[in-house]
Amino acid sequence: MSIPSKRLRLIVALRVSTAGQAVDGYGLPAQERDCRRWNAGAGHRIVHVVADGDEKGGKTGKSTIDEREGLMEAMEWIADGRADGILAPNLDRLARELTVQEAVLAYTWALGGRVFTADHGEHLEDDENDPMRTAMRQMRGVFHQLDRGLIRKRLSDGRTTKGEQGGYAYGAPRFGQQAIDGELVDLDTEKEIEDLILTWHDEEGLGARAICRRLKRGGAAVEARREVAPDHGRPDHRPRRAGGRPGPLRLRPGAEEGGDPPHTGVEDPRLQRPVAAPMEA
Repeated sequence: MSIPSKRLRLIVALRVSTAGQAVDGYGLPAQERDCRRWNAGAGHRIVHVVADGDEKGGKTGKSTIDEREGLMEAMEWIADGRADGILAPNLDRLARELTVQEAVLAYTWALGGRVFTADHGEHLEDDENDPMRTAMRQMRGVFHQLDRGLIRKRLSDGRTTKGEQGGYAYGAPRFGQQAIDGELVDLDTEKEIEDLILTWHDEEGLGARAICRRLKRGGAAVEARREVAPDHGRPDHRPRRAGGRPGPLRLRPGAEEGGDPPHTGVEDPRLQRPVAAPMEA
């Protein structure tokens, strides 16, 4: 193994675009393994590893530098003189949009850092005497962006086709329903409590806070966090199931919510089971 004349301090920069990729695709361990394999031959020193995205959620390749905590951390190391450059598995992991790719490279070079990828080696700074260097690098970025666009189009076409065939294909099912074999079906336990909440709201004029208090008096306190449903922009107060779809709230019997006196009575028999309820933002 040949050792370079100057042994550089490199930061391995990884990224996954989805939680599924982190688990089943070209995940973070595989990316880091490729980087270390390349570095074993290059002879540099890996001083730190940063990552954007994990098994809980990914980071899109369109994200700018300041939207990626891992990449920003790498830039800080370079700016502080603790590292000499970054090492990524490929340019695709740095960015999947040409403008973002070029911005990442330019920012790293402006800090005095160097950029390496495991599938190419060093990406040298632009040189007006070698325009082909820039053109070939940008061409790689163009095809990464094209690949991303084709993937999105295939997914969009698939959803459209599924919808035309009568299947449910658009976003997470609303509370009280779930998709089974491409069809929306009611969940009895969620549907009953949904109907009850709507009755309280429509016929008695109760707001979210009053509904929560009434549910609590049924023997449970609400645990919730505020979510905004991306499909219609209204508050969605349920936690997310695996895969991103909203799931029912699990209410803890006997738990107390600040400010309300304890109550053991049951106002409605349907409240004797764990139920889901909205919570005021």
